[in-house]
Amino acid sequence: MSRYYLKDRLLHILFWSVISAAFIGPGTVTTAASSGAGYGYALIWALIFSTFACYILQETSARITVASGKNLGEAMRLIYGGTVPGKILIYLSLAAIITGCAAFEAGNILGAAAGIKLVLPGIPNVLIVSAIGLTAGLLLWAGSVRQIALVLGVIVAFLGVCFLITAFMVPADPRGLITGAAVPSIPSGSELLVLGLIGTTVVPYNLFLGSGMKHGQTAAEMKVSLFIAIGLGGLISIAVLITGTAIAGSFTFGALADELARLIGPAGPWLLGAGLFGAGLSSTLTAALAASVTASSIFGQVENTGNWTPESAKFRLVWGFVLVTGMVFGLLQVQPVPVIILAQALNGVFLPLIAVVLFLLINHYGLIPPSYQNGWLYNLLTSIVVYLTFLIGCTNLIRVYTSLTGSTQPAQSWIVGISLVLFLIICGPAIGRIVRS
Repeated sequence: MSRYYLKDRLLHILFWSVISAAFIGPGTVTTAASSGAGYGYALIWALIFSTFACYILQETSARITVASGKNLGEAMRLIYGGTVPGKILIYLSLAAIITGCAAFEAGNILGAAAGIKLVLPGIPNVLIVSAIGLTAGLLLWAGSVRQIALVLGVIVAFLGVCFLITAFMVPADPRGLITGAAVPSIPSGSELLVLGLIGTTVVPYNLFLGSGMKHGQTAAEMKVSLFIAIGLGGLISIAVLITGTAIAGSFTFGALADELARLIGPAGPWLLGAGLFGAGLSSTLTAALAASVTASSIFGQVENTGNWTPESAKFRLVWGFVLVTGMVFGLLQVQPVPVIILAQALNGVFLPLIAVVLFLLINHYGLIPPSYQNGWLYNLLTSIVVYLTFLIGCTNLIRVYTSLTGSTQPAQSWIVGISLVLFLIICGPAIGRIVRS
């Protein structure tokens, strides 16, 4: 095996680490660490499952591009753009992703700032937020999509090392680790955390981001590199959960930093702060980049003039809007709650719809050659993951409704039943046709 082959393989893995960089943000760190603090190792299985679900959807999205030569937005427009419902879906996708990226960008920037403040509390917030925004803006302006993906891969490796070191240094129970990973359980009160762990890993805009980046890899190379990159992302999330077990009671980053300082000395807060900063910076970059890549994939084919290249004014305008929105709210030290609620509602509708579209596109004989289509086992696994997106979507919509009205959220069993009925109504006929074909 030549060193050139190994170099190419490493570069491929770093390239696809952009997906891990997108889902390992401050929200994932908070959710995973809170799970560890509240329930020990019991929810590790949920992270393993969510990593698997992420791979299924991301691999499907990337395979559509490899097989058809069209990214996800172009494929949607080709197959569904001639109908009114199809056009609604396409523009809903754009609205959901840009709104979501802009709404959550403030959290990404504030998360990166929180990492710095854990070890350097005296620096003014305005200086930290401005430096993070300027750094992200310069990287997005100067680099191509491929170059930015490689930078993100390095950041993911850095934050992974930080969290893996802290996880190894926290006292562990090997038997509990194995049980938590191998035996699914949902302790009382952990239902929303389980869905949160899955929802922060299966990120809708990643599907457009992964599909819209030109990589020049074969299907086999893409599968292996993507599997390793997403698997490493899942491992980092598990390391964060294990790190969170260091504290008992309510989770805060300050409490975790204090406990790590007690367990492993002064290096503990520095490792936690560096990892949180890396997670925030990587997600700041990917949220802005994903919005532009999505807009490019949806509108680029229509204009067909090169106006949506990464160096174009339109491409930069989209990521600039997302980044500036996050910086403004970051400087105000608030998160735009109404916009976040809107983004959650849009994603509650969008995530299951785009998962269904992926399922239909990869089995579309007019778009995908038979050799690239799903076999029966892969279709079964994809169907399970698609149902999961319905469950997450219904939960998000109900949470938005209850937060706006102040009403009591229904039992999770009702949400499971509603999402199953919707899944069967929408996907049942398509699944039947695929089985009979």
